Amino acid sequence: MAVYRLDDTIWLPKPELADDDGLLAVGGDLSVERLVLAYSNGIFPWFNPDDPILWWCPKERFIIRPENIHISHSMKKFMKQHKVEMKLDRDFADTIHRCRMKREATVGTWITDDMEKAYCELHKFGLANSVEAYIDGELAGGLYGVCIGRCFFGESMFSDKENGSKAALILFAQFLAERDFVMIDCQFHTDHLESMGGERINWEEYRRLLDEGEV
Repeated sequence: MAVYRLDDTIWLPKPELADDDGLLAVGGDLSVERLVLAYSNGIFPWFNPDDPILWWCPKERFIIRPENIHISHSMKKFMKQHKVEMKLDRDFADTIHRCRMKREATVGTWITDDMEKAYCELHKFGLANSVEAYIDGELAGGLYGVCIGRCFFGESMFSDKENGSKAALILFAQFLAERDFVMIDCQFHTDHLESMGGERINWEEYRRLLDEGEV
């Protein structure tokens, strides 16, 4: 299948046209309008700092249904032994930057200056959120992502203390479940997320969840 080249016009190819690896298009921009169009159709940008913008739509998806978040026995014990709290949008710019710094220090990151700017702009329009977990009164970890309809599209997480990001995800999933959100889109599989209730679904089921979430 062809990989589509984008220009300044706000459009994206149909998601079903992505190649076998999930790559759909290259180029374009990270404007609020294009990002909303992308996420509303299950498409997301992901690229290395020196690459052009790459747009992806894998046929196999990995999600967490908020009501199915799994809390391990050890994590339940930890949360009983400590005061664990969640804050929403404490400081979006700080949280996305912490996610970037944690990844840059280890495996590298796609969160460039332009990506930070673009998602902070989404946040200004109420379309992106940060979640922060506090353990015994101290910032311990967090995550950020895009929120459209009743779907949350997770982007990255950070931990500054033991179980920081895990606590953020658990409390946020419970928060979303109470508001009838249909999924947390994790984009790619990891063993860690699978242990917390993540599951693989096909494109047809993913598309159905987008529709159910009124994206």
